[in-house]
Amino acid sequence: MRFYNEQRQFYCGIDLHARTMYLCIVDQVGNVLLHKDFKAQPAALLRGVGPYREGLVIGCECMFTWYWLADLCAKEEIEFVLGHALYMRAIHGGKSKNDRIDSGKIARLLRGGTFPLSYVYPAQMRSTRDLLRRRTFVMRRRSEALGHIQMTYQQYNLSSPKRRIRYAGNREAITEPFEDGSVKKMLAVDLAVIERYDQIIKDLELFLVRHAKMDDGQTFFLLRSVPGIGKVLALTLMYEIHDIGRFPTVGQFISYSRLVNCPHTSAGKLCGSGGRKIGNAYIRWAFAEAVCLLIRELPQAKRWIDRKEKKYGKGKALALLAAKLGRAVYWMLRRKEVFNAETFFQS
Repeated sequence: MRFYNEQRQFYCGIDLHARTMYLCIVDQVGNVLLHKDFKAQPAALLRGVGPYREGLVIGCECMFTWYWLADLCAKEEIEFVLGHALYMRAIHGGKSKNDRIDSGKIARLLRGGTFPLSYVYPAQMRSTRDLLRRRTFVMRRRSEALGHIQMTYQQYNLSSPKRRIRYAGNREAITEPFEDGSVKKMLAVDLAVIERYDQIIKDLELFLVRHAKMDDGQTFFLLRSVPGIGKVLALTLMYEIHDIGRFPTVGQFISYSRLVNCPHTSAGKLCGSGGRKIGNAYIRWAFAEAVCLLIRELPQAKRWIDRKEKKYGKGKALALLAAKLGRAVYWMLRRKEVFNAETFFQS
């Protein structure tokens, strides 16, 4: 966990919402200089912080409307920091909670050096990252339609199609086993939806690959050098990591990627683990997919996983390989080197 601990003349905490924002500005000794509700508009914010802009830092909790605030601060050359929502326990743990109280707590966390930092993703690549995440949403809707076709076969006690219907060429006779016209129409609707999703996903991927080559082609091709990492996994890792330099150590990177457990200890005793949902779920998914494909592509990976599986079981063995791959990707991006299978399995 990283905290904001720089000294500034004024500290502004904002409890931000879609249409309103509550501002609290305190000075170095904790005196409240402004505590007021405003509309969530750029002009209102600049008017409120105007007298205190010199030596000001603005902080808010990470929620879905922070983009415009970060971009405005960057344009106006005002320092902006983003708070990690899951770590801001001082806000969520109080007996009383409202916008006025929350903004004051944020300002005091900034002043006291206990404001937990989250990464402020730069505007240049942020929209492309969001588009890539939207592709995941579309893929899940496509999978639901495919699953509904399989479920319909099971409802009528029919054998599932022998060939994989996720491929367009295997969907020709999907409705033939059914006699009821309504069932045929229902499956035809599913097929039409799937075909449309296929077209949308294809166009999305072409667009994303084109932008990846323009944004950071070197990183994209470095990630593609890993056996099993195709264009989608490479895009996911590239846009979710963004800058490997923001992780000073490999341990911080694999922790952010949810590839390691976080033990809880007290008085020298292990009290379990936690924080499994703190980190980037998209990077965790990408590495989980990548290790399965790595085993398929490299015989050395298959032998390695077989040895670990005998000792730890299949699930733990895959998790160990994912963490190992995460460390390799970290050093690949830091050193600008392609993947080397021989070095990977020797280390």
